[in-house]
Amino acid sequence: MTPDTIILPRDLPLWTDARPYLDVRNNDEHTIVAYGLARALLEQIPEADESVVLPAILLHDVGWKRIPEDLLLLAIGRYPSRKDLVRDHELHSVEIARTILQTHRPEGVDIDAVLAVIDGHDTTREARSINDAVMKDADKGWRTTPHGMRTIAGWYDVPVTEVLMMLRERSNPLMLTPQGRAMAEANTAAVAAEQAIAQYLGHGPEFTTFTATEGAGQWLKSR
Repeated sequence: MTPDTIILPRDLPLWTDARPYLDVRNNDEHTIVAYGLARALLEQIPEADESVVLPAILLHDVGWKRIPEDLLLLAIGRYPSRKDLVRDHELHSVEIARTILQTHRPEGVDIDAVLAVIDGHDTTREARSINDAVMKDADKGWRTTPHGMRTIAGWYDVPVTEVLMMLRERSNPLMLTPQGRAMAEANTAAVAAEQAIAQYLGHGPEFTTFTATEGAGQWLKSR
């Protein structure tokens, strides 16, 4: 899986149609990363059906587009006061996803099964099926990635230490599969350890950003 092949060819038309609905609350970025996590989890959980999980990940948050932007952070976060909007976004997502899926009818994809996973993906905590569990773990697992932590810290203007505490206490315990829980705990531990570099070395990490993608091939050729 390389940066130019994260989204499977089958799912690219779905992504193209979903993208205009995902340009709120960093949902477009979140969706790409969660899709990559879902593919990694599917490698570890072969009994799950990728033709259900992956389209569901691409389309699960399209409904947030219909929620007024000034209300988004009231629906989620540390002190949510509009939890009803979480359910509203699920229902909107099902409606929009149905239209997109019926437009393209991707080969081998059970549309009803995909919609069943999208419906309730945030408002139900238990695993209703293995496909539901993998999709939920990829969705919530995003929070534990460096991208997820930076994004959450930016939303609420809090330090990463507060995000790490939230993950350990509230989010990671919700992971539904052993593989998803291990992924979340490992990601959280890695970022926490990176935050400790300055404590032990007296300075932060030397490299804090990735180099340009275009140069990656030179390293591969030199090995």
